[in-house]
Amino acid sequence: MPLFPAYFEPRALREHALLDSGDGWKLERYGAHTLARPDPQALWRRRLPRADWESADLVFERESDRGGHWRRGEHARAQAPEAWPVEHAGARFVCRPTPFKHVGLFPEQAVNWHWLVELAPRLRDENAAPRLLNLFGYTGAASVLATRAGYAVTHVDASRASLAWARENAAASGLADDAWRVLLEDAPAFLKKERRRGARYAAILLDPPHYGRGPKGEKWQLEEQLAELVEDACALLVERAVLVLSTYAVGCSPLAFANLLGDLGGAGAAIEAGELVLPEEARPGLPARLLPCGFCARLARGLGA
Repeated sequence: MPLFPAYFEPRALREHALLDSGDGWKLERYGAHTLARPDPQALWRRRLPRADWESADLVFERESDRGGHWRRGEHARAQAPEAWPVEHAGARFVCRPTPFKHVGLFPEQAVNWHWLVELAPRLRDENAAPRLLNLFGYTGAASVLATRAGYAVTHVDASRASLAWARENAAASGLADDAWRVLLEDAPAFLKKERRRGARYAAILLDPPHYGRGPKGEKWQLEEQLAELVEDACALLVERAVLVLSTYAVGCSPLAFANLLGDLGGAGAAIEAGELVLPEEARPGLPARLLPCGFCARLARGLGA
């Protein structure tokens, strides 16, 4: 029977904290620095005083729907560097504010990273490390942690800049250049090639954008192409395998993703779906509050109870 929790119980990213949210914004700490940036999900009122928000090291100013720029907070204590490290589970990642509001690390995904690390021993073949494919891999946090956990990782992204950032994170985490496979590829096209080659994986991660372009200008539109992408991905899974599908800012629901995985994942697959969330820091006398951060569905088969 599929499991549909309202949300996946979040796992803490060691050097991250959601300090406050509201009025369409969120205030976070990444390592030694605090950032304020827009978040359309934060419809409620802020809890912290204005002074806390104005002391943020960096504040994102949106210029258009295509991006914006970062400025120093009005009462920031110090000038934030262009990049700085954040540690988690023995790995080190480089945070770097981008014109697209992101900083290269998505702490709500820590729950999926933890799940994959825990499952690594159960997915291992007798003679080989379990193979993991990370499509739309971006800056590689999941790939780095999976490699450290014993997976044989293939990391795929269509952006040269993202792949360079992923390699930077791998080096910062002490991984050798040959510890994983990093490919500049269009994700849907790569899956088609892997099907023709008869490739097989024990774990596949899918974190597609709503809209995007491949390295040769290939168009990606989630609502039009997601079902085929998931079908191709499921065709690459070995009998004992897992798949994670996560998205942000799309019109589909977790139930739709669960139905899709249930249709394509094969008999006996266990499926769970819900939201990815971040908890705000606790405030005395105030109820706990969760910030929704996207949708997720997970498939596991051949692993038993």
